[in-house]
Amino acid sequence: MGEKTLTRMDLSEAVFREVGLSRNESAQLVESMLEHMSDALVRGEQVKISSFGTFSVRDKSARIGRNPKTGEEVPIQPRRVLTFRPSHLMKDRVAAGNKKS
Repeated sequence: MGEKTLTRMDLSEAVFREVGLSRNESAQLVESMLEHMSDALVRGEQVKISSFGTFSVRDKSARIGRNPKTGEEVPIQPRRVLTFRPSHLMKDRVAAGNKKS
């Protein structure tokens, strides 16, 4: 598996090539979409993208953890975590990429 990372610049370049907006407009479109998604998640809303997956925020309660080096118990504060659940179509598409011919 490759170590390539898809970046904002890659996304805006793809919009530029495939949609035909200018490079500046493409970058603004990508930034606007990411900002809308981020704002919704901060408000505790789910972000569902059909055929891709669902991003959501989960509240985790406080608990006692353990330092793996020392074995000492350490309190872990309550926090919000971001989760992603891929759609079945995305799972199937990724799994199909693992098949060797």
